[in-house]
Amino acid sequence: MASEKADVDIAEDNIDIDKVVNEELAAKENATVGDSLTKRRPKKVNRQNSKESAVPAFVHGPRSWKNSRRSRNGYGRGLPKKKGAGGKGVWGLPGSELLETYEDINDPNFDNENMGNGDIELKAVVPEVSDEEIKKKVEPIILEYFENGDTHEAILSVEEQIPLNRRETLVEQLIEIAMDHKPSHREMTSVLISDLFPHTINETDISKAFENLLANLPDLILDIPDAPTILGNFIARAIADDCIPPKFIVSLKQKSDNKDFQEAVSRADTLLSMKHGLVRLHNVWGVGGALRPVKALTRQMWLLLQEFLSSGDINEASRCLRLLEVPHFHHELVYEAIVMALEANSAVKEEQLCTLLKSFSDAILVTPDQMERGFQRVFDDLPDISTDVPLAFIILDRFVDRCHSVGFLTEGIMKKMPSRGRKRFVSEGDQHYIKTHKIEH
Repeated sequence: MASEKADVDIAEDNIDIDKVVNEELAAKENATVGDSLTKRRPKKVNRQNSKESAVPAFVHGPRSWKNSRRSRNGYGRGLPKKKGAGGKGVWGLPGSELLETYEDINDPNFDNENMGNGDIELKAVVPEVSDEEIKKKVEPIILEYFENGDTHEAILSVEEQIPLNRRETLVEQLIEIAMDHKPSHREMTSVLISDLFPHTINETDISKAFENLLANLPDLILDIPDAPTILGNFIARAIADDCIPPKFIVSLKQKSDNKDFQEAVSRADTLLSMKHGLVRLHNVWGVGGALRPVKALTRQMWLLLQEFLSSGDINEASRCLRLLEVPHFHHELVYEAIVMALEANSAVKEEQLCTLLKSFSDAILVTPDQMERGFQRVFDDLPDISTDVPLAFIILDRFVDRCHSVGFLTEGIMKKMPSRGRKRFVSEGDQHYIKTHKIEH
């Protein structure tokens, strides 16, 4: 019995030990499962709007508030707080650097005596600009103005780039640049000066500019031989536009005895003294380009051709054609040249006019479309021309062949050449004007 009792006690002890071990293992397993669930499923914090409840459901700790970009009311978009003015290490609100002053003792400009008294006076310092820098700024403005003719844009550029204390240099450079250009550009310069006055430039600026130009006339004449005449025109036009008073002429006469100086002043005085001078001065530079009447342009081109037949100077004829500034009307020159060749009935003059038209074509002074249009006008008017010039068909045929052989007349123009209604014999008046090449039917 004793042995049986001992065996029972040992079995109970073993059961108690196994129970304890099983309980410890179960506790460890429960702890491991709890930790894994905690890691996988973090507790969700329900945020509540401050407007819905006075006490929020969850509030971050102080460390979370420090650098948080979130809005306090729950409606924010993640923007910086206080528009960038809050928080450590931020730039601050834009413009706040102007509200705060910081005095650096190590700054070499720091004045210990005046900084604390509050009697500091700040003055704007305008840097000095040389004449060369003014010219570099003015030249692009005036050249662009010559291209588009927009005075408003030119005025804005002048006000933006040229300082107030150098506006007399501006006027001086405007006139000096215009002297190197055509009369139409000088007219545009006079208009620009009139539009600049009095808001951008004043009477003193214009007067000083003319005085400087008159004093610099000996140097200007080296590049522009007729500088005194041009400058006198500018002075007279400025007086006519009420930019400077007429007494300016009287004051100039007593300032220098230089020949060129007095020539420019006398030119201006003469223009102002003539009858209806102030009205006529509006056309002191002439009527430029397309503003001229068609009859006047035709007359100028006819005179140009007559002068060329007398002198044979192609360069002078080219210069005169450019001065007319009517590239859209060059077909009239071609028309007049062909009609002049028909009326002359001279091989020498035909050769001269053919050489002139070829030079204009090679220099692209007369474009191919203008050349073709001029010949086409002659072809269309040939029945009327033949009334005054009986041999017009024969002379035109010969002139067209000459131009084609030289090389500036295209095959398209040759095909448009009109033919006579019937054949004529030598006895009917053709005499020795017989075509040498064969006509292909």
